[in-house]
Amino acid sequence: MSEEAIVKTWTEHPMLKPQIEKVVVNLNVGKSGEPLEKANKVLKEITGQTPVKRKAKKTIRDFGIREGESIAVVVTLRKQKAIDFLKKVLPVVDNKVKKSSFDLQGNFAFGLKEHIEIPGVKYDPEIGIFGMDICVAVSRPGQRVKIRRKEQQPIGRKHMLTPEESIIFIKQTLGVQIE
Repeated sequence: MSEEAIVKTWTEHPMLKPQIEKVVVNLNVGKSGEPLEKANKVLKEITGQTPVKRKAKKTIRDFGIREGESIAVVVTLRKQKAIDFLKKVLPVVDNKVKKSSFDLQGNFAFGLKEHIEIPGVKYDPEIGIFGMDICVAVSRPGQRVKIRRKEQQPIGRKHMLTPEESIIFIKQTLGVQIE
């Protein structure tokens, strides 16, 4: 199906048009204590939301990580905050996302090596530089029917989002080039 035909289908059937469900920003430090608090401060400054600490699932002696120790901070952005954050962060990667970054459900992810490349963020020598992973979940309206706890129902094959449709939607919405 061509790109024009897909867009025409979205205008005729609004329930088929994809939407950005959420954006998850993960900043993994690998240590607890002061470095984790600095990462927490950076993520709060960038996203405007309070991050949640994530704990290690298992002990890895070589890295000095114990099970249950907080080693990362995560923020989930939804609705307009998610779109605004993506518009702020995508210029750092030159508005380009690899086609291999998309999974079979149309979600995609990319990473930043340094948080100071984001516009409006200044380098603070006391805090340092952190990299982060950004995962974007793209879905269609009605997807909740499949994942809700009460009265779960299967979704038809035609209503499932494909990577090609997700790529077209991301190109239109965010002006991203796909490599």
